[in-house]
Amino acid sequence: MLNLLKTIRDAIASWWSEFTLQTKLLAVATMVVSLVMSGLTFWAVNTIQQDARMNDTRFGRDLGLLLAANVAPLIADNNLTEVAKFSQRFYSSTSSVRYMLYADENGEIFFGIPFWEAEVENSLTIKRRIQLPEDYPGDGEKPMVRQHTTPDGIVTDVFIPLIVNKKYLGVLAIGINPNQTAIISTNFTRDVTIAVFITIWVMVILAGVINALTITKPIKELLVGVKQIATGNFKQRINLPLGGELGELILSFNEMAERLERYEEQNIEELTAEKAKLETLVSTIADGAVLIDNNMQVILVNPTAKRIFGWEAANVVGCNVLHHLPASVQIEITRPLYEMAAGECESAEFRIFINQPTPRTIRILLTTVLNSQRESIKGIAITIQDITREVELNDAKSQFISNVSHELRTPLFNIKTYIETLHDYGEDLALQERQEFLQTVNHETDRLTRLVNDVLDLSKLESGRNYSFDGVDLAQAIEQTLRTYQLNAKDKGVELVQEVAPNLPLVLGNYDLLVQVFGNLIGNALKFTKAGGKVAIRAYQLDFKPSHTESAPVRIEISDTGIGIATEDQHSIFERFFRVENRVHTLEGTGLGLSIVRNIIDRHRSKVHLVSEVGIGTTFWFDLAAFEEKAPLIQVEPIAEASKITTA
Repeated sequence: MLNLLKTIRDAIASWWSEFTLQTKLLAVATMVVSLVMSGLTFWAVNTIQQDARMNDTRFGRDLGLLLAANVAPLIADNNLTEVAKFSQRFYSSTSSVRYMLYADENGEIFFGIPFWEAEVENSLTIKRRIQLPEDYPGDGEKPMVRQHTTPDGIVTDVFIPLIVNKKYLGVLAIGINPNQTAIISTNFTRDVTIAVFITIWVMVILAGVINALTITKPIKELLVGVKQIATGNFKQRINLPLGGELGELILSFNEMAERLERYEEQNIEELTAEKAKLETLVSTIADGAVLIDNNMQVILVNPTAKRIFGWEAANVVGCNVLHHLPASVQIEITRPLYEMAAGECESAEFRIFINQPTPRTIRILLTTVLNSQRESIKGIAITIQDITREVELNDAKSQFISNVSHELRTPLFNIKTYIETLHDYGEDLALQERQEFLQTVNHETDRLTRLVNDVLDLSKLESGRNYSFDGVDLAQAIEQTLRTYQLNAKDKGVELVQEVAPNLPLVLGNYDLLVQVFGNLIGNALKFTKAGGKVAIRAYQLDFKPSHTESAPVRIEISDTGIGIATEDQHSIFERFFRVENRVHTLEGTGLGLSIVRNIIDRHRSKVHLVSEVGIGTTFWFDLAAFEEKAPLIQVEPIAEASKITTA
């Protein structure tokens, strides 16, 4: 039994918990209203009943007094026959009297309607006595009224003393039936109240059921659908066969969800396309790019940044960027990154040298990424620029300017010194001394002119100027160069040797530039070859072919039996202003000749090589492509920034 009660209680609690707060409040309000109405109704019924009882009491008392006044003289004369007749007529004439009892002074009933003594004695053979109330005054003159409940209603009992000439003869007890009209009205009111109460709760229960079936369920479905839409699930649909306004609402909801789904798909396609464009753009820029959020997690990284930091084999997206940066970079940018994430600064710039994965100098730019309203920080963009070549060029530029300044200062100082001496002491100097001074000034002027010409030539070559390339006859270029240096070689006692293979094909090149190469190399060879030595220039076609469609290249060699170049100097011989005479203390030069040679040969898409041994001699050699009729006549190509020197 206890388990059953517990089960019922749990079921009711579960059923009640499923109702919304509004439904619960509605149920409580209905209960309060129904109870108030029922209370008012029962109060009205009770008031009616009290009025009815009071009316019955007055009626019974008045009727009793009237009857007692008529029968008391008859009882005093012991004329019971007339008493019986009068009482019978009176009883028959009204339905309000329920019973009439006459008792003597001892309380024994001697007559009663609807029964009398003879019938009682015959049927029951007992004496009947009237049981008077304890508070009955006895021989008092005022009647006593009381009420008792019967199955037919409340009966009013009236006890009237029978007094004649102040002599107490007995008591008359009359029972007055309740007012039927009042009873019917009271019962009707009670029944209506109960019916109203039951009707209200039946209506409430039916309303709750209808609400649950037709209103609450669709609303719950709509609530679930709206929550799903709010979470981004635009595939949510509601399938309820309802009509009317709820049906239109559900139909409108489904249409809204369908439109949102299409809009989302369209936005996703657009966002995907924009993301692809952005990733393509970021991946193609020359600078490295890394995008991180406020928690230092990597969102996007392009291939350049991966190459600079050596992240090709690592998946850094979603990881903390500080855990994967080189140590030198991490030390520099950790604090600024957190300051920018906190909104303390908007940008920062750093120049850092890293050793891994390859030694290089980088410039890092940090920039905050703001939202469209520029109110909050969404992330930080890290731009990485490889400025290694820029640093090298700046250093080379500074070194070049320093070297040029140094080289220009010496001849200018010598020229100024001798000219000032001639200006101040010209008349005091001998003619021979003045001629020597002027000869020195002329020599320094020539030296200055050569330096300026070499600098201009090198500047032209490195400026990206276009040169016309065509078929060049190497025999003619070599012959012209040797004629130029023939007299110089004869004065120094050095033999010039020309070894050009017969039927040599034309080469693809620029005639003037090649003549300049030959002149610089032969001039250097004569400068560092002692008397009795030999300088040879050779040109011949190689046996191998680069491809089936191209002819074999032509090799040019310039050899001398001069002082040679030490092994430690061979890797620097082509640098600007590097001069062997700085080490061997021999003839002077600008230090730009071999740098010009390297740049010209680079223009011809070739490399210049050397083989040298101190005290034995040096050989420079390079290859030139054979001229083809289909070869382009104009070559536009920037000079290679650096070339390696290979030695055989």
